[in-house]
Amino acid sequence: MSAVPEDTRRRIAAAKAELAPSAAGRFAELGEDLENEIREVAELGSAAIPEIPFADIANNAVAPDIPDLVRRRGCAVIRGVFSREQAGEWSAELGRYVENNGYLEQEKEKRGMDKYFSGLAAGQPQIFCVYWSRPQIAARQSEEMAQTRQWLNRLWDFQDENGSAVFNPDRECTYADRIRRRQPGDDTLGLSPHVDGGSVERWLDPGFRAVYNEALSGDWRQFNPFRASHRPEAREIPSPAVCRMFRTYQGWTALTPQGPGDGTLQLVPIARGMAWLLLRALQNDVAEDDLCGALPGRALSVTPEFHAPLLRGLVSIPKVEPGDTVWWHPDVVHAVEDKHNGAGQSNVIYIGAAPECEKNRNFLPEQLRRFQEGRSSPDFAPEDYEVSYPDRAMEADLSPLGRRQMGLDPWN
Repeated sequence: MSAVPEDTRRRIAAAKAELAPSAAGRFAELGEDLENEIREVAELGSAAIPEIPFADIANNAVAPDIPDLVRRRGCAVIRGVFSREQAGEWSAELGRYVENNGYLEQEKEKRGMDKYFSGLAAGQPQIFCVYWSRPQIAARQSEEMAQTRQWLNRLWDFQDENGSAVFNPDRECTYADRIRRRQPGDDTLGLSPHVDGGSVERWLDPGFRAVYNEALSGDWRQFNPFRASHRPEAREIPSPAVCRMFRTYQGWTALTPQGPGDGTLQLVPIARGMAWLLLRALQNDVAEDDLCGALPGRALSVTPEFHAPLLRGLVSIPKVEPGDTVWWHPDVVHAVEDKHNGAGQSNVIYIGAAPECEKNRNFLPEQLRRFQEGRSSPDFAPEDYEVSYPDRAMEADLSPLGRRQMGLDPWN
């Protein structure tokens, strides 16, 4: 029996009947156009990912060619957002937080509640489902993080066709995510290539269809991955770990040194790759009620069977140091190396960018309630590890900026 419900298969078939007749020619043209970019990325490897000193952002001294490069690659490493010492202290404190509170014993009882990555080849990674530790709160609400996200948000075309702001690039809504603590030698925590934030709904939902109109049924050359219009109107199929906020970037902050071979992040640094993925599912070799194996409520899998040309551009991120941050566009294909061959832990705090807009403001009240109660963030499985943790962060740990980002206080 298909893992896709019958009514969804009917909707897929109807959408493909509408979109497919004109897709073959555009798909061939786009594929030919992407060949050189894929080849360039494959040859550059980790060097294909732009690297920017945070000091350049803070001093308004970013090289003039960098913004367009980030828009083309859809990702960046921002170096030195936090000091090595600060990142190291956070890593140690998080280790004590999960150990002293008996997280691993609790995890054995609740394992399997989060099904989001169950369809991926390497299975679910052992990510620690904690959201309200003091290091996580401190990193999210820091002024350095605010500056970083403002600069990144302003790479988007954040006004619509009428000149109205789709989102405020200078204001952030907190999105509470988890942490990763990967031990050297681990070979169980990989993630095969995928895209978060929507699977079959990218072809079915009117909001997503509007975002990708040029790719799906118009002039693919006009598709702009960094145009914000309609993105907050997209509606995801609810599921544990499906983000219901509009994120301009996914991201994480390194707490330990890590790089290629250390069980770290891999990216296909081609921002317009989503246009190719969308058109690929409309080709004749894919069943009429199938979208290259996409499953509702799961990550959008990117597989060698259907997507081999794009996967030639999959590269590991360059080596990062404690305090560096990594950012990637929500449409960028990413993965996690299957094995950690390094000598030390590979630890990160997941922190993305969710600028202020109506969709994101609407998410905040429920998230705030979960924070106050110590429960899991609303988008994730209700494992609720931290309810009894005496050392979790409280409202008193929020800065004035953090209170605004959490929706406790209004922006002035």
